[in-house]
Amino acid sequence: MPHSPAPSARATSFDSQPWNRVLITGGAGFIGSHLIDRFLAEGKTITAIDDLSTGRPENLALARASDRFRFITGKVSTLPNLSSLIEDSDLVIHLAAAVGVELVVKSPIQTIETNLQETRALLEANRSRVPVVLASTSEVYGKSAKEAFSEDDDLLIGPSHLGRWSYACSKLMDEFLAMAHSQERGLPVLIVRLFNTVGPRQTGAYGMVLPRFIEAARRGDPLRVYGNGEQSRCFGFVEDVVEAIGLLIRQPRAWGQVVNVGSDCEITIEQLARQIIRELGSRSSVVKIPYSEAYAPGFEDMNRRKPVIQKLIGLTGYKPSTPLTEIIRRTAEYSSLRS
Repeated sequence: MPHSPAPSARATSFDSQPWNRVLITGGAGFIGSHLIDRFLAEGKTITAIDDLSTGRPENLALARASDRFRFITGKVSTLPNLSSLIEDSDLVIHLAAAVGVELVVKSPIQTIETNLQETRALLEANRSRVPVVLASTSEVYGKSAKEAFSEDDDLLIGPSHLGRWSYACSKLMDEFLAMAHSQERGLPVLIVRLFNTVGPRQTGAYGMVLPRFIEAARRGDPLRVYGNGEQSRCFGFVEDVVEAIGLLIRQPRAWGQVVNVGSDCEITIEQLARQIIRELGSRSSVVKIPYSEAYAPGFEDMNRRKPVIQKLIGLTGYKPSTPLTEIIRRTAEYSSLRS
């Protein structure tokens, strides 16, 4: 039986909404923990959910000192009180997802099921239509050969027999599902497509390139560049991303939109490796590893991943601008403290 549209969404004035009670899924993760720290510093009350499959308890060390923070260990899709947790919130930020190319390649079933099931469960449980920010990814732009990617571009996903594209496809389905809930059920939705967010607390355990390179350079090991090293990326600092999300949620015109969030300063992976070696004064070398050896035969990569961020700037007046040298320095300092 078709779902009857709800009479109206929860009355929300986005420009004046203080978002005092925020529910964050994937809260023990790299980006989620930074959002939590920022929101707690602003006086908000935070409930975080994480099954700790890739999130880490130590990321929440600052948050646990606050009496306005509550942590729930578990999967979003299996929580019996998920609806009440959402109803008791003013805003939901959904970050829970499979992360990292290595995990995607090695565990495609887990990748697809995690991304689709957790998002579906969250949206279905949101009967009171609490506004939702959905974290998506630049991976959805797929194999496009464009110089830079805009939110209205057509998307070109690779073939289904290459599991590498399962992550992009599952996150794109998350976007479609969230927008369907917005159109059919009146749910306020904001989708942020994140481009290579990096910084302190990110781990190289799942193939993330910046912490992986930093850890190798600090040990004096070779920095393993996959492919020919000419593939380029734009690395956005996590504090810039948190600032951008904080501004977007207060902008009425942002809701119902898909917005790229990240830096538009481009660098090749080989250039990144050599810059890290210089910045850290390391004696490491750079070695190139074929994709077939690093991941799997037939692995395909995106040659470029540069965002057009004019929509973000137009909505918020904010442009992520932390230079790569500072990003490397601060990430390396955090890595040093943890070792």
